[in-house]
Amino acid sequence: MSFKTYIRSCTAIALTASLFFLSACSEPEPATNGAPPDMRLLTSEQYRNIIHDVFGEHIEIAGRFDPLVRTDGLFAVGARSAPITPKGFEEYYNVARSIARQVVNEENKLVLIPCEPVDASRADEACSRQFFTDVGRALYRRPLTDSELETAVDASGKVADELGGFYEGVEFGLTGLLVTPNFLFIIDATEQDSSAAGGVRLTGYAKASRLSFLLWNTSPDDMLLEAAAAGDLHSEKGLVREVDRMMNSIRLERGVRAFFEDFLDLERFENLEKDTIIYPAYSINAAESAKEQLLLTIVDHVVDKDAAYPELFTTRETFMDEHLGRIYKIPVTRPDGGWERYEFPADDRRAGILTQMGFLSLFSHPGKSSPTLRGKAVRELLLCQKVPDPPAEVDFSLFNDPNAPSRTARDRLTAHSTAPSCAGCHKLTDPIGLGFEQFDSIGQFRVAEQGVEIDPSGDLDGLAYSDAKSLAQAMHDHPGAPACLTNQMYSYAAGRAPGRGEREFVRYLEANFSESGHSLKVLLRNIASSDALYMVTKPEQGPDGVRAASLKDSSNKERGS
Repeated sequence: MSFKTYIRSCTAIALTASLFFLSACSEPEPATNGAPPDMRLLTSEQYRNIIHDVFGEHIEIAGRFDPLVRTDGLFAVGARSAPITPKGFEEYYNVARSIARQVVNEENKLVLIPCEPVDASRADEACSRQFFTDVGRALYRRPLTDSELETAVDASGKVADELGGFYEGVEFGLTGLLVTPNFLFIIDATEQDSSAAGGVRLTGYAKASRLSFLLWNTSPDDMLLEAAAAGDLHSEKGLVREVDRMMNSIRLERGVRAFFEDFLDLERFENLEKDTIIYPAYSINAAESAKEQLLLTIVDHVVDKDAAYPELFTTRETFMDEHLGRIYKIPVTRPDGGWERYEFPADDRRAGILTQMGFLSLFSHPGKSSPTLRGKAVRELLLCQKVPDPPAEVDFSLFNDPNAPSRTARDRLTAHSTAPSCAGCHKLTDPIGLGFEQFDSIGQFRVAEQGVEIDPSGDLDGLAYSDAKSLAQAMHDHPGAPACLTNQMYSYAAGRAPGRGEREFVRYLEANFSESGHSLKVLLRNIASSDALYMVTKPEQGPDGVRAASLKDSSNKERGS
């Protein structure tokens, strides 16, 4: 058994203070065939992370890019088929020009440009070359080719001479780098490798990008790029060394947050609306805090404490600020209004992330709760079960008529079980969602609706519950929850749903995840250091198959890999 196979398959790993122990070793990683190389459009968050990592947090990024389409439950998968529309390109150009202007302004240029021109009123080839060599490597996630570097230097020089300013030329050249496919897309550049099953492999730089966007949600740092240049990522020991280094970095928190934002569809917060007449405690600040509370709870639980993933559904530990204190009716004592740790009492009706405002408000209507939306979210997001869309001929007035005699959501949703076109799907969603009915549209606790006591009991795939707290325990015990997380984390890492030839590998990940006590760190590490994540086949021929190849002009030309 090789060093990497041994390290990966030993699943009880504690990554604290750079120490870990190995036990409960399982079978070696199953072989996979991979998929043809492709490319993924940067998400808005990845774009921002890269710019801030390269130029600093003070650089403002004003603008909204075309939204990605959620595919197979993830925006990371939808990014693989995302186009750039003419309008979208115009927005990318405007944002790029704004960034470039900030980089060369009086406040930043002496810090962000590593040299000074001999004469600021004209072109300076040497200084321009130094700048674009350094910045180009960071933005493209690999060294610029000779032709790419010459293009940037020449264009910058011509504009500098025409406009009478070195920095104006740098601004033009940097804008150009920021609107090229090599920056805007994560490209699966490949090279020939006779020892690989398909005769090709990802270049070291492409591997570095795939690894860095998984663990840190940003471009590779200098150390990872140096490892790629030296060929270390093609060696078993070298890859494991970089994975361990990156997982012990504080940046891992950003990577985990990015995954759960996608996994839980938290982008919906951007369009969250509530009726403030019905819910006066609601505010934009409360909504922002609700999202942050979810992410703080998750990161604290699965990263800082390395606790079992299923316990996210039952933990009483969370964080609270003054905006959420009004929703939860809890006094927040911190004088500056910041975050403080909070633990719900053992007899409280809340337990886990599903009873937090973030989940409850996100999957509700503006003026009322929605057992159907909440139940659908549990099925689709957390259990990876597809709930069919409602048929076109459904008469929703049957369920939404304010003059109907029904007084509770359970009464109203009884119609779903009697309408033949609705019964099948709503039997999957409504019994789960009704378990959360003691929480209104913004997550405030209540015991009655329209004067009638709420019955929050139900059944989740044979696991009976009496209220949201016991429903949380049912989710904790449901075998589909860790299986879904495993599948989606691998999909997120690869940018595509697992193929038929990868099913055995996903089952292998599930087994190791279970053996580790459902440690997310172990799962993440096993994926990051696997052969499967970096496996590719020869590019397919034809219009669809050459999508990546047509844009990766650095294939087989990358230096040092």
